[in-house]
Amino acid sequence: MDFRNAWHRDADEEVCCIACGETVARSDAREYDKYGNRWNRDDKSFEYLCKPCYREYCHFDRGGLEDRLEAAGAGTVSQGVFLRRYRDLADEAEQTRTNGR
Repeated sequence: MDFRNAWHRDADEEVCCIACGETVARSDAREYDKYGNRWNRDDKSFEYLCKPCYREYCHFDRGGLEDRLEAAGAGTVSQGVFLRRYRDLADEAEQTRTNGR
């Protein structure tokens, strides 16, 4: 298989940004690996961020983020419920961090 041609074919596909929900060309997006190892590609599928969201959000500390998203019910509860739960969990984490100093 000519990997160069496979890459170009993938670049033409459209993907959905997980931050803003916009559909963009794959070439206008950045890969997001929630496990933090985008270089290990074996048996992996990636989510994507559009370039503006990647620049704005991608570089913040992610320590515990995925666990917090799951605990808040990401993708399984309404947006309002998720946001309330997430805010409560983030407040608890901040209090723990602040009190631990």
